[in-house]
Amino acid sequence: MSDQNEIQSGAGLSNRWLVGLLAALLPLGTVAWALDLPRRAGLLVYPETFGGVMLAVAIALVYLAVPAGEGRRRSHAPWYDVILAAIGFVVCIFLAIQFPQLSIASVKTPLGLLTAALVIPLLLEGARRTAGLPIVLVAVGFLALGLMAHLLPSPLTGRNVSVQSLGWYLAWNNSAILGTPTMVVVTVVVAFVFFGQALFMSGGAGFFTDISLALMGRYRGGQAKIAIIASALFGTISGSTVANIVSTGVVTIPMMKRAGYRAHVAGAVESVASTGGQLMPPVMGVAAFLIAEFLQMPYGAIALAALIPSVIYFAALFIQVDLEAARHGITRVAESDIPRARAVLKAGWYIPIPFAILITCIFWLNVPLDLAALYATVAVIVSGVLFGYNGQRIDLRKLWDILTKTGIGLLDILMIAPLAGIVIGVLNISGLSFTLALSLVAMAGGSVLALLFLTGAVSIVLGMGMPTVGVYILLATLVAPALMQVGIDPLAAHLFIFYYGMLSMITPPVAIGAFAAASISGANPMRTGFTSMRFGWAAFVIPFLFVYSPSLLMQGGLVETVLDVATALAAVWLIAAGFTGFSLRLISRPQRFVYGLAGLCLLLPVGMLDWSHIANLVGVIAGVGLLAFDLIRRKNTPIVQESLS
Repeated sequence: MSDQNEIQSGAGLSNRWLVGLLAALLPLGTVAWALDLPRRAGLLVYPETFGGVMLAVAIALVYLAVPAGEGRRRSHAPWYDVILAAIGFVVCIFLAIQFPQLSIASVKTPLGLLTAALVIPLLLEGARRTAGLPIVLVAVGFLALGLMAHLLPSPLTGRNVSVQSLGWYLAWNNSAILGTPTMVVVTVVVAFVFFGQALFMSGGAGFFTDISLALMGRYRGGQAKIAIIASALFGTISGSTVANIVSTGVVTIPMMKRAGYRAHVAGAVESVASTGGQLMPPVMGVAAFLIAEFLQMPYGAIALAALIPSVIYFAALFIQVDLEAARHGITRVAESDIPRARAVLKAGWYIPIPFAILITCIFWLNVPLDLAALYATVAVIVSGVLFGYNGQRIDLRKLWDILTKTGIGLLDILMIAPLAGIVIGVLNISGLSFTLALSLVAMAGGSVLALLFLTGAVSIVLGMGMPTVGVYILLATLVAPALMQVGIDPLAAHLFIFYYGMLSMITPPVAIGAFAAASISGANPMRTGFTSMRFGWAAFVIPFLFVYSPSLLMQGGLVETVLDVATALAAVWLIAAGFTGFSLRLISRPQRFVYGLAGLCLLLPVGMLDWSHIANLVGVIAGVGLLAFDLIRRKNTPIVQESLS
């Protein structure tokens, strides 16, 4: 999400009331839509009309609240931003009102073309201000690509599209600016961000940190384990890796440094844990809702399928920090700093209730997602009014803050979604969506494994510098079709590109998650990024596992699923021991190599290679032998920790 404090400070005294009003209108508009208030009032409102109105509010808010230059401060919005806000509002309202007529018009009208000519650059500049330059460059590149598609060499050659036809299609077709990404954001995503903001403002983040401290503080390396648990819990409501790092990392990173973790290691652990928060159901960086829309599958099925891979991801990180603590002799948190679990649960016993309501509504009662999130939000607000964790009760002023901060925090997503629609629209009208998929398959030579490696690399590169939603939408449009063309299950294909898109957060040279953590820890950003890759190695492997082992996506029998999960966890432990240099004791470099090799053999999915069964058997035998050898050696020699210096 956008940095709320920076944006709010950009809104000066003279326009603060207008900024607050526009920001509050965004969640209130979604509430009205979820409750079907327009129909109850006798109004027939098309979904695209609602999307256009929400876009009008968002684009006006961007130009009034977000300065054009980074770090700028102002006492009021400059005249040019006021004009741009007014133009954006009027143009999007016209788009909303006229969409039902002009979307089916046989003749391009001058006003319709003018609308397209204005709304596209306004959205590009709005996205630059809120989400950064990378996604704008991607969108501009695709606009140029759409106009030159007919000049590309075969097999990439697309249709010849004129400037007028492209602009009209992007503005007035329901698969472009007001397409699926925008509609999902203005309905479902806004509702869940509202829920997360209400939970945060009523003390939810503090509860997650305290319960993590109470549960993990008494174990070796508890400081890092607290960071993992807190980030996983906060990730269930956060839509941003960076927001997760900033919210939990300011507590956990200094705690890890005081315990003896080196600064770059502390930053890496927090960045990997916070990235994993985006992979953890139910919210999954709000991409889960988009996956459900792209695949036309129930959201509950997406969340269930993503559960086991996310558990393996966090288990790998948890095991690695545990072994790291054992190797370096990092002990538990001081007793005086650990709250009692009973006291934490007594103070925040009601915080899990909204989650229970949310899960019950989605998985058992089949309540629409936006309405389910609204019910959960009401539960948060009621409990916040009555209780409030550690005195953080919700009153009318705080309720207004929740509404306005929700609106401000949504600005980057509300600008990214239409740009994603522009990319989708360009690919559709030019025919490039089909030719790009064919080209990727051809480059891989028809090999599924080669295509997976190729798409993984492309996903990391395309995802650099972009937030979760933008990464997923771009990859779902460009890369996922190629995977499905070679027979990969659609759900596995979309989760594959989602995982690899998220890996850009911890993969240099543009690892924005690792760099955000490094700014808190005071470590070198690039060193933190490479250390993050070491701690997050499992995320590079897990997508291959669930592509070849559908049981990890809960698409197999119970026995098969349990066996595959157990095998994966055992392999993760062996590889983590090899990376860390500690199993049951300190191990030498040759032993580390053998541990890693045994883990890789055990990790190979049965369907990946013809000899995978043999490799799995070798991994089991080698793993058991290594552990037995180390157990005997540990009985005969004392454990010695390696110095941190």
